[in-house]
Amino acid sequence: MNIRAATADDGEPAALVLRRSIAELCGRDHENDPALLASWLANKTAEHFRDWVRAEDTLCLVAEGDDGAILGVGLMSRSGEIRLNYVSPDARFQGVSSALIRAFERGAAQLGVARLTLNSTATAHRFYLARGFRDEGQPQTGRLRENIYPMAKVLSQTEA
Repeated sequence: MNIRAATADDGEPAALVLRRSIAELCGRDHENDPALLASWLANKTAEHFRDWVRAEDTLCLVAEGDDGAILGVGLMSRSGEIRLNYVSPDARFQGVSSALIRAFERGAAQLGVARLTLNSTATAHRFYLARGFRDEGQPQTGRLRENIYPMAKVLSQTEA
């Protein structure tokens, strides 16, 4: 697996990974509610992905397999907010999301950012806890069926 900066050419396959990951792996959060799922997927399009790639205030990454297929998609603001971290259902439990987190930690260190933040779904909450993130404040209710967990991780010098 290779983690690299995303390009505009990744738009279609990356959007497919995002959409499949949400639809197939985040059922606990959307409970297959068509309106809720449609709302969550609304901006997970190739064109929105290309906008994220072109944005100067974000770091957009993809994880690709040995065959070049996109296995995961991640997006982090240059201030250290992880906005996307999704894995293809075909690559679940193969370390893709963990590799994206490590890449964000390295990127944050290069940018001089000492703390990562994110809003975790209920589905991913345990994953982030296991990677050193801690809950920050009370879970938030919102557009998903389950709570959203504000989380943060302080980066140490050894993670740079």
